[in-house]
Amino acid sequence: MPPSPLAERFSLAGRGALITGSSRGIGRAIADLFADAGAIVGINARHAEACEEAAAEINAAGGKAVAVAGHVGSAEGCEGVVRAFLEQAGRIDVLVNNAGTNPQFGPLLDADEGAINRIWEVNVLGPVRMTRYAVSAWMRDNGGSVINMASVAGIKPEALTGAYNASKAALISVTRTLSRELGTSRIRVNAIAPGLVETRLAKVLVETPQIHDHIVGQTALGRHADPSEIAGAALFLASDASSFVTGSVLTVDGGWTV
Repeated sequence: MPPSPLAERFSLAGRGALITGSSRGIGRAIADLFADAGAIVGINARHAEACEEAAAEINAAGGKAVAVAGHVGSAEGCEGVVRAFLEQAGRIDVLVNNAGTNPQFGPLLDADEGAINRIWEVNVLGPVRMTRYAVSAWMRDNGGSVINMASVAGIKPEALTGAYNASKAALISVTRTLSRELGTSRIRVNAIAPGLVETRLAKVLVETPQIHDHIVGQTALGRHADPSEIAGAALFLASDASSFVTGSVLTVDGGWTV
């Protein structure tokens, strides 16, 4: 029986999807869902063992995944990750710039210069560089979808995460700028802005009752999210279901920004 029109719209069959920071958390949830949708997924993290373990689990479940370890906080690292994925998958139709970091909590003006630089390298320059290399190596001639993992922190900033807020606001601007620049090459560029999600990066926010209750208390759904709830938005933006969507920021925050 042929796939239904609905299934075809959300299918990623035969496509190559590289997801940075995907050995765990939101990135891993996206990788699992993309593999279920038929994509060859690239599992990326700094440590090769974590990538290989996640890829093996996806392959054992019937999906297709390859490990592409590398640090996206440097130009050389980004170029190497893109090259390694293309060598194994043969194509890169979807790029999810999910890797992020936040080594500094507190107001922006109190942030350590080194911490600000690390945040900027990974959260802003990482997506710019990854997109540059993916476009140059494949998407310029073949089209594709780029998805940047922003945050509601870039839309409605909290004082606790000043430097992180600024980096995510910058990433939203990067998303809109690139959507303008790459549209004629049939490359769509969008962002997802999650609210509070239970991940390692947000561990302090989730596990500190005062902070967690403050955020959840302002969220319409009255709870934080699971990584799998962000993955569905990524599948929409990666697939043909969003073929006329570019330059958009999709908030998945349970109503926190309402």
